[in-house]
Amino acid sequence: MSTPESAALPGSDGEHQLQEKHNTTSRANAFYRHQVLGYLNPLMQAFVTKQEMMFVGTADRHGEADTSFRAGLAGFIRVLDQKTLVYPEYRGNGVMSSLGNISENPHVGLLFVDFTDQIGLHVNGRARIVEKDEFLRVASASEPFREDIPPATGRGPERWVVVSVLEAYIHCSKHIPHMQKIDEEIQGGTDDVRAKGGDYFKAKTSPRS
Repeated sequence: MSTPESAALPGSDGEHQLQEKHNTTSRANAFYRHQVLGYLNPLMQAFVTKQEMMFVGTADRHGEADTSFRAGLAGFIRVLDQKTLVYPEYRGNGVMSSLGNISENPHVGLLFVDFTDQIGLHVNGRARIVEKDEFLRVASASEPFREDIPPATGRGPERWVVVSVLEAYIHCSKHIPHMQKIDEEIQGGTDDVRAKGGDYFKAKTSPRS
């Protein structure tokens, strides 16, 4: 059961109970005090707009979870202000698992990992789906809207996800591998089977449970 003191802290009741059980409360509280913000500070905003990929965690109304991957050119995730960011949704396999979850349950967790600088950022918040035409109307007039991927290399966004930021905090670098980027063309929104990976895991011919 949460107490008034624990309710004022970031994190879940489960977090706080396990911290007590495993004697990590003081370390956790220090992290909460020094690293967890309720908004994106200027360094976090700059970090997000440089990223070319992120992981998106969602769950449906029953709590059944899903994690997905999103990628694009640097700047495909737009920071509208310190409490709001948006990212595009392109044509995919038609399942819409992340969007389906968001339509039932707005809680979302975003994880950005920079494998070059070896640092990460968690952003937790509430998400809502905005169709492209609506987003174009409400996008900031001071910053002209730009498509992430030119038409020559794939389809543009079909809709956008607007995230209201509730928590933002660092993901430490000690276990993030150092990788080097190789420039290559991104085939956004393509239906090319080979570009999409085909049936790499041979699921098509595997027994159905």
